[in-house]
Amino acid sequence: MRYDLIATSTFGIEAITASELKALGYKDINTENGRVTFKGNERDIARTNIWLRTADRVLIKMAEFKAESFEELFQGTKAIDWWKIIPENGKMHITGKSVKSKLFSVSDCQSIVKKAVVEAMKRKYKRDVFTEDGPIYKIEVGILKDIVTLTIDTSGPGLHKRGYRENAGEAPLKETLAAALVLISKWNPDILLYDPFCGSGTIPVEAGLIGKNIAPGLRRSFVSEDWPNIKKSIWQEVRREAEAAINDKEFVIYGSDMDGKVLKTARQNAIKAGVEQYTNFQKLPVEEFSSRKRVAYIITNPPYGERLGEEKQVRKLYETLGNLYKNHPEWSFFVLTSYYEFEKCFRKKADKNRKLYNGRLLCYYYQYINPVKEK
Repeated sequence: MRYDLIATSTFGIEAITASELKALGYKDINTENGRVTFKGNERDIARTNIWLRTADRVLIKMAEFKAESFEELFQGTKAIDWWKIIPENGKMHITGKSVKSKLFSVSDCQSIVKKAVVEAMKRKYKRDVFTEDGPIYKIEVGILKDIVTLTIDTSGPGLHKRGYRENAGEAPLKETLAAALVLISKWNPDILLYDPFCGSGTIPVEAGLIGKNIAPGLRRSFVSEDWPNIKKSIWQEVRREAEAAINDKEFVIYGSDMDGKVLKTARQNAIKAGVEQYTNFQKLPVEEFSSRKRVAYIITNPPYGERLGEEKQVRKLYETLGNLYKNHPEWSFFVLTSYYEFEKCFRKKADKNRKLYNGRLLCYYYQYINPVKEK
């Protein structure tokens, strides 16, 4: 069966998610705010859940229609053949959101959609009561400017939950955003990579997964694995292919931080992710960081100075990074921060500057790019 699929993503990295889909061989891709749409079958649902590094979720788009009244919402939802995906005992969980729409009460919209879905199921299964003790189907009703989009989530827990990070630092960077930072930089394992503010190790670990071509969802489960319309053999086959795709490249990614406790977590995360032999973590303040390597990448997410009284300390850290750049003119630096005067502290205007969101916090990804000549 062919589906209209949506890979949702954080604002600012939709194009990276689209590039991932193209690299996986998908065509007719459409990029919008916060999502990338494409078409695929059951195997594609398994494949994109397992392989996408920067997407938040993979959704099945069931319908899109205009609704300015609860009756229009009910009838539009009822007209959909939900039974083609949801079995008789499927557990239906409804979530919702509404932006700039006449139907602004999300709880009412959720209730109406649930009633309409049940009515559509009655039409197929010829019964009035459903046990809902089977696999889970999370249906979302999203309304934007009176346009209703109805989707079913195939992922379950967000795709940033790779399964390797049970503990994180004080201000954790999402795995999906960390992967995006690495992909935007165009780093490859032939280039030495440092993260001098590595925290719980998310950037080095994600870079390790990218360097080894390890599918980020290889060792986790997805809600649609329990669905009867996607055969277990499909998931098994896609996982076998992902295992076979892991390369034999040898490299080491270096992460350092002044917090020894969080580095212990970083090492544990690398072990769980299967990249411990490709990462090296050490306790080291950025002021003491040094390297004789002629060519390298710095990809990092330093402190932002969001707390009162931290600004002076953060400015000093950024000045230290700027000195590091000055002393290594052939290195490339990629820095994510929300601090508005970063370039002033760094003492150089970035070659590229990309607006990204770390959670709800607006940040900029400052890119200082030098051509790589040798390892």
